[in-house]
Amino acid sequence: MKPLVLLDTPALYYRAFYSVPDSIVNADGHPVNAVRGVLDTVAQMVRRFDTDRVIATMDADWRPAFRTAIMPEYKAARVKDEEAGTEIPPELAVQLPIMNRVLTAAGIPIAEVAGTEADDVIATMAAQSRTPVVIVSPDRDLLALLDSSAEVSVLRPRKGGEWEALAQTDLPTAYGVPDGARYRELAALRGDPSDGLPGAPGIGEKTAATLLENFGSLESIVKAAKAGVKTGGLSPRRAATIIEVEESLYKTLEVMRCLTDVDHGIDLDTVPHSFDRDAVEAAAEGQNIRRSVDNLIGALESVSGTAGAASAHSAAPGRTATASASPESAESAESTPRSGNAGSWAQSRLVGFDLETTGVEPATARIVTAAFVDAADHVRTWLADPGIEIPESARAVHGITTEFAQANGAAATQVISELCAEFAALREEGAIIVGHNVVYDLSVMATEVARHRPDIDFPSIIPTIVDTFVVDKHIDPYRKGKRTLIETAKTYRVELLDAHDAAADALAALDISRALAEKSTEISAMSNDEIMAAQADWKRSQAAGLQAWLRKKGNAEAVVDGSWPMS
Repeated sequence: MKPLVLLDTPALYYRAFYSVPDSIVNADGHPVNAVRGVLDTVAQMVRRFDTDRVIATMDADWRPAFRTAIMPEYKAARVKDEEAGTEIPPELAVQLPIMNRVLTAAGIPIAEVAGTEADDVIATMAAQSRTPVVIVSPDRDLLALLDSSAEVSVLRPRKGGEWEALAQTDLPTAYGVPDGARYRELAALRGDPSDGLPGAPGIGEKTAATLLENFGSLESIVKAAKAGVKTGGLSPRRAATIIEVEESLYKTLEVMRCLTDVDHGIDLDTVPHSFDRDAVEAAAEGQNIRRSVDNLIGALESVSGTAGAASAHSAAPGRTATASASPESAESAESTPRSGNAGSWAQSRLVGFDLETTGVEPATARIVTAAFVDAADHVRTWLADPGIEIPESARAVHGITTEFAQANGAAATQVISELCAEFAALREEGAIIVGHNVVYDLSVMATEVARHRPDIDFPSIIPTIVDTFVVDKHIDPYRKGKRTLIETAKTYRVELLDAHDAAADALAALDISRALAEKSTEISAMSNDEIMAAQADWKRSQAAGLQAWLRKKGNAEAVVDGSWPMS
């Protein structure tokens, strides 16, 4: 049987809440950063361990009475509402029902037991499991569950999207202790101020490990201190400290001990539960978590062997995907005329396009995500492994780490090939590609095609382009303020729930293009060829104007590229 993955869900959703931008909101204006973070982690674990046997454990009581009875100060500093006794910020609390509905619909059980923490549920399930167990948590306290009698490991998130896997055999090297029981004693000596566990003042992790190595156990350390032993790292000052806090150390040890007999009510052999795709769709509706939900569904389907789950090109579940042309059709598109519609460009099929990348320079940037969007319910997205590290500056914008892209993305060559096939098919149809500052996106595409598919003549397969940045600047050249997608969307009262998500940005550009067409009947009446030629002129004029302004302001060497539709 496949391994059982136990999620320390509270620790994971807190981590996501504080690390993923809270600008990501749902239709009600509530943040959904924690939901996205947890769903993406689940998808990553499913793929990493090739298992859909995942359980999301929860805190039914994050300060259980049996623990505060031993040590009243346990987690007391975290209480934000004395009356409710909660530590959960309201911006996080509203996200938890959304997360629970999606997980349950996806067949991932929610496990919580009254009066206990997630750690107790995890410890019980780890003790009961007949298969290897992987505990996913940033909380080091769960390392205490590692011992030689069970096949248990702990996977901890690290910086840069990396994960640290620890088994019992790793503890001597990582922490200087032989097993989980000794690790708990090390943690008791070290203390944890965030949990209200004082430890032994002046004794850090390394000193605690040295004392345990030399004396074998906390009990033996206390006995040696009382006996006046001055060797093995036990100086008179440390001995006095240990004697002084002896009672507190033993209370801490007891507070940290996880229950292993809680009645969680889940038959581990029946996990996963049934996966209800329609219910997942319903739970995700209006929540702006589409990319994460698609990622989770794709991961679960890939493990269960559902056909087509591994494709890099996917329509969102429940959405209609337009069939892609083959890469070979892209190679033969050179002779296809760009104007496939005798009327105006505004009457053609408009398709939003956007990329999220590793950087801002088209010559060096790599594609991370891509999207073609016809409407809010007709989206095609790609996630690529760019083949290089995703810089922190880029991750801060779109939220995708190197490790996530490597674990879940398709090969860059595959993504580029499929995107070129889409471009060729849209050109052949006479559709219009719409984007905001799309010159950048097309320039990145051209570089990536040259890098991965040099056999494709990318300029020859580009359809008619409408760049909302260029058109807006032509229509309203003297408007003050920035012309970023976010600000331009505000100007035209276009909803942009999730800026810097490729699909959301493409949809916003699409809506802005329609607003621009309504604002200028002259521009909306242009044919495909006319709008392309006009934008080329406008782009050159705008670049020349900006260049002149920069030079007037003292930058005598300023050069602004006015190329169209690529730099």
